[in-house]
Amino acid sequence: MLATLTKLLKARAVVMLADKMVKLIAGAVLTILLARMLGAAELGIFAIVMAWSAFLVPIGSMGLNNIVVRRMQQQPSGAAAMSLLYTAVALRLGTALLAAMLAIGLFWWFYPELMQGHTGLAVPMLFVLQSFFGLLLFEFYLHYQGTFRSLALVKIAITCLSFAAKLLLLLSGYGIASLLWMTALEFLLVGLSQYGLYRRRQQPWQQSEPLWPGFSWRFVRLEQAKALLKRSSWLWLSGIVSVIYLKIDVVMLGAMAGAEQAGLYAAASRLSELWYVFPATLAARYYPDMLKAYQHSWPRYLARLRRFAGLFLGAALVIAVLMSLAASWLVPTLFGADFAPAISVLQIHIWAGCFIFVRYLISQHLVITEQEPLSLLSHGIAALLNVGLNWWLIPIMGIQGAAWATLIAYAYASFFFLFFSATTRKQLWQVLRLPAKANKDQS
Repeated sequence: MLATLTKLLKARAVVMLADKMVKLIAGAVLTILLARMLGAAELGIFAIVMAWSAFLVPIGSMGLNNIVVRRMQQQPSGAAAMSLLYTAVALRLGTALLAAMLAIGLFWWFYPELMQGHTGLAVPMLFVLQSFFGLLLFEFYLHYQGTFRSLALVKIAITCLSFAAKLLLLLSGYGIASLLWMTALEFLLVGLSQYGLYRRRQQPWQQSEPLWPGFSWRFVRLEQAKALLKRSSWLWLSGIVSVIYLKIDVVMLGAMAGAEQAGLYAAASRLSELWYVFPATLAARYYPDMLKAYQHSWPRYLARLRRFAGLFLGAALVIAVLMSLAASWLVPTLFGADFAPAISVLQIHIWAGCFIFVRYLISQHLVITEQEPLSLLSHGIAALLNVGLNWWLIPIMGIQGAAWATLIAYAYASFFFLFFSATTRKQLWQVLRLPAKANKDQS
C-alpha cells in the first residue's frame, strides 16, 4: 500500500496537477479573503486588472508551446534545434514586452482612475514583468526530455511564498496595489526559475553531443523566426480571441455595471474555473502520448482520443451537478451574505466546464492533426458571440446575463464548432463509432 501511494505521488500527472491545484486554491482563497475583507467593489477592481493580465498570456506565448518541441524533432542537428528553441524564446520575450506597452496604454485609456496613486504604478509593473513568462518555453522542452517534478515543485514553492506574502499584506491593512506588486514579482520569479532549471536539468540533444550553452541573442535566426511566426500564427490569434471570450465578461461587467457587480461575478466564476485545472494539466501531460499514438497509427490515436474524451466529460458532469446543488450554501459560506446574488451565477457558469474540459482535448487534437485555422475560427466566432451576448444580456439580466453569455460562447467554441467543418465532423463520427474492441486493444 505504501509503495503504491509513493508511486502515485511521484507520477508526473499528479505532480503537475498539484502545481495547478496549489495555484488555483491559493487564488480562490485570496478571492475569498478579498471579498470578506475589502468587499465586492475592491474584488471587482482586482478581477478587472487580472482579466487584462490574462489577455497578455496568449500574446506572450504566441501558440509556440507545443509547436516548438515538435519542430525541434524535425531539425537536422542539435545546433539547429537549439537555435530554434532560442529563437522562439526571443520571439516570446519581445512580443510580450510590446504587448505590455500596448496594454498599459489601453488600460490608461479605459480606466484612468485606476492609473493614479499606488495602482498607477502597480498595474504597469504587473504587465511588464509578466513578459518573463516567455521563458516558460524552457519548461515545455524539459517536459519533452522527461523532467516534470522539479519544475512543478519550484512553481509550487513560489506560489506558496507569494500567497503567504499576499496574506500578510492583507492582514497588515494593505490594499489592492500591494497584491498586484506581489503578483508581478511572482511572474518574474516563475520565469527565471524555469530558465534556471533548464540550465541545470537539460540533457544532451543526442548522446554524442555536448550540453547547449545558455540562452543568447546570437543564436536567434531570422529565417527560423519567420517560419515560427507563419506556423504559429493561427494558434497565436486563436489564443488571443480565446482569452477574449474567456475573460471579456468581467471586463464588460466592470464597464457596464460597475466594479461591485464585476466582483460578485468574479467570486462565482472563480469557484467555477477552479476545476479547469484538471483538463488543463492532464491535456498537457498526455499530449506526448497522443502525439506518439498519432505517429503510430490513426486507429490507435482515435482510441486514445476517445478514452480521454470520455474521462474528461464524465468528470465535468459530476462536478457540474455537485456544484449546482451546493451553490446555495457554498457561496454565502465562503464569501458572506452580501454575495448571495452570485449563487445563480455559479449555478449557470459551472456548466460551462463540461465544454471547457472537452475543449482542452480538442485543442490538442487540432494541433496534432495540423488544423490550427479551425481553432482560430472557433475562438473568433465564440468571442463575437460572447461580446454580443454580454452587450445584450447584461442590461437585461445583470450578472446572470453574463453567465449565460459565457455558457453559450463556451459551448460553441468547445464542441459545436466541430459540426461546421467536414473534416472535424468526419473525425468526430470516427471517434464515436470506434468499436469497443479496437478501443481496448489500441489504448
